[in-house]
Amino acid sequence: MTQDEAKALVGQRAAELVEDGMAVGLGTGSTSTMFIKALGTRVKAGLKIRCVASSDASHHLGVSLGMQVVTLAELPELDVYIDGADEVGPELALIKGGGGALLREKIVASAAKKFIVVVDSTKVVPVLGRFPLPVEVVKMALPLVERRLSELGLRPKLRRHSDGALYLTDENNYILDCACGEIPEPEKTAAEIRGIVGVVEHGLFLKMATVALVAGEEGVTELRA
Repeated sequence: MTQDEAKALVGQRAAELVEDGMAVGLGTGSTSTMFIKALGTRVKAGLKIRCVASSDASHHLGVSLGMQVVTLAELPELDVYIDGADEVGPELALIKGGGGALLREKIVASAAKKFIVVVDSTKVVPVLGRFPLPVEVVKMALPLVERRLSELGLRPKLRRHSDGALYLTDENNYILDCACGEIPEPEKTAAEIRGIVGVVEHGLFLKMATVALVAGEEGVTELRA
């Protein structure tokens, strides 16, 4: 099974969990795109739901598939949020933000009663940190935050597009990707990062996920905290 096939499989499984009348949070990224497309097929077949998206890209995709996509102001409480992750560690601790939507993803996830993570088996790790940890930063604070993250040994690097242009989030902030290596104490690391003035959000999602659906050669399995 290829990685794309695994993403499609787990996206389909997640879409099957959405029930008529639900308020659904739409994640961001390649696996979430598979989920949104599978959900769109169900909507076209008559499923009645309302959605809130965690990025402009997911919002536009949902609308293009015939979904009713509104804002959190209109739909502040969600039944479920379904999104991918860059890493899934012990107790469903996550690293997210590879797609640059970590702030909105965390906001939408916080509004949901359940957070279902959809990943392929390559994303499951024994210790977080193989994937660089994204930190969203207010532009003005970049020099301060960059220095403070370096002092913590997190090795930040300003995210750029492939053409060298600076990457900006949907909220018009910078992202520092921290190649910090293993994160044995994610709660401690999260607290240290959040204590830096100018940090908007970080990509450690701790004690937020309800269940992880993991696609691999054996099909889709579930991980719980």
